[in-house]
Amino acid sequence: MVGPRVSPHSTARHGAPPTPRSGDPRNPGKPSSNARKSKTRPLRRAPARLTALPRIRRPRHLLLGLLLVVGCATAGVLVGTRLGDSEEVLALAHPVAVGHELRARDLREVSITADSGLPALSARSRSRVEGRPVAYSLPEGALLTEAVVGEARVPPPGAAIVAVGLKAGQFPPGLQPGNRVTVVMTSRESGSTSSTAESSTSWSATVTAVETPPNEQTTVASLQMDTDAARQLATAREGEVTVVIVNGVRK
Repeated sequence: MVGPRVSPHSTARHGAPPTPRSGDPRNPGKPSSNARKSKTRPLRRAPARLTALPRIRRPRHLLLGLLLVVGCATAGVLVGTRLGDSEEVLALAHPVAVGHELRARDLREVSITADSGLPALSARSRSRVEGRPVAYSLPEGALLTEAVVGEARVPPPGAAIVAVGLKAGQFPPGLQPGNRVTVVMTSRESGSTSSTAESSTSWSATVTAVETPPNEQTTVASLQMDTDAARQLATAREGEVTVVIVNGVRK
């Protein structure tokens, strides 16, 4: 007896449900994308937050720092102002002798501090100074004041000016007007025998002029000194006088 014929399609309709796909049909050994997504992912732990420490405020320190900054800034401004507070005055470009009439080439401008207290003539008075004589013999660099410009004021009462001829070795090469010097006169006296006695005398003096005539080996120095000393020095013979600078130029 032949049983009922079973259609192959009926199994699909009425039979057991189809087995779900467990993988990619193109690659049976590889799990499907749904299976990969269904895997449990590790939980990410949120980063720990650091608790901010309370800010420690020191108002005294802040105030001291502010005062220090302000003080330094003020000091810098004052120093810069003081350094920049200067004025131009007139000075001699080279030594001049008493009575010399000042010309433009005799003058130069120098800067001094405005509050130095020196009564120097301003550079703006150049035109008023040119053509006037100097009252004293002055060295290079001397500042011009009203007291040194004008008619000759040397020698003062009780003093005289004497000229002496000096050769090399009898005076320092840097001798110039205004130098304060010691004048030494060495006298040689012949006795009754062939022996010769020497005696020396010295005086203080101020150089008022130094001149060396052209083609001459003798330098003429004018010295201001006590009247009696000047008379005695005038009697010195050639080679008996030596001039020594003792303490620089006259202030």
